[in-house]
Amino acid sequence: MNPAVPYLDLAAQLRPIRAEIDAAVARTLDRCSFCLGPDVAQFEADFARFCGAAHVVGLNSGTSALHLAMRLLNIGPGDEVITTPYTFAATSWGISYVGAKPVYVDIDEATFNLDPRLVERAITPRTKAILPVHLYGHPCDLEPLLAIGRQHRLPVVEDAAQAHGAQYRGQSVGTFGIMSCFSFYPAKNLGACGEGGALVTHQPELAARAKSLREHGSTQRYHYDEVGYNYRMEGLQGAVLGVKLKYLPTWLEGRRRVALRYQELLADTPLRLPGEADYARSAWHLYVVRHPQRDALKRHLEAHQVGCGLHYPVPLHLQKCYASLGHRAGDFPVAEQAARECLCLPIFPELTDEQIQRVASVIKDFFRG
Repeated sequence: MNPAVPYLDLAAQLRPIRAEIDAAVARTLDRCSFCLGPDVAQFEADFARFCGAAHVVGLNSGTSALHLAMRLLNIGPGDEVITTPYTFAATSWGISYVGAKPVYVDIDEATFNLDPRLVERAITPRTKAILPVHLYGHPCDLEPLLAIGRQHRLPVVEDAAQAHGAQYRGQSVGTFGIMSCFSFYPAKNLGACGEGGALVTHQPELAARAKSLREHGSTQRYHYDEVGYNYRMEGLQGAVLGVKLKYLPTWLEGRRRVALRYQELLADTPLRLPGEADYARSAWHLYVVRHPQRDALKRHLEAHQVGCGLHYPVPLHLQKCYASLGHRAGDFPVAEQAARECLCLPIFPELTDEQIQRVASVIKDFFRG
């Protein structure tokens, strides 16, 4: 019987660096620096250098980063933020948390990202920002979005939660907008051993305010400049991320190897395969194929012990929580079709060629009937 192929194998990532992780965690425990502290500060500096950004503010999640970005722009009730309906819900949560309204725009069929051609017509006098997502690790087309932002005096905030190490025209994503938001959820390309996130910006005043807001709105103990939050990154997560960041470039190359091998092996199947736009170098966070028989293919893969995943089967404009926005099926047809057809295949740096060939073989068996 053929061995199972997991959708994700975090243990395989940890095994070669376990001693280094253990030593870093032990140092944090010895220092008792559990909330923020030197490990978080060092990781902030290292991640800023990795991204090519001036400031990184370590947080307890990517969701918190999205929330703080809206707070830092003073967005609130009655305001609107243009974003995508096809992404993880946290993108819209950041908008909703401040009482603003997410205004959805359909996606580009090739990249799954916000379609810049549709953004301008969604702008109203209430629009206060544009929030694109670099979905699945593929950069969105930033130049036209930034041009629209400049023309209408709208800041662009990048949701880079899935795009650690992705590049747009040779420059790291997360460094183009006024701010960007990263997640270090364990399954991400750079994942903590628990929750974690970061807000990235070139502007010192935004970084300073973010650091205050993450610590209850305080810059001096027991003195509060504004209502803030407990959004601090834990010291242990800073220590773990500091170790793992050193390996991220190698892991990104591993993901690219897997993606290119899939491209070769699946080229002659009816699947619609992902690619890279000419402006992009994807971080290949997920490898997402498309087919109208997605659900049947998923069942076939699972029956043959090949892991796979669905991201995202119900677009945000059709979720119950956003029923008050008044959207109906058909409002964003490209996003809706993607939600019906997309399937994620296993992709992680440690995936062997034998496992990749096994995935491809099971897929080909499905289409042979």
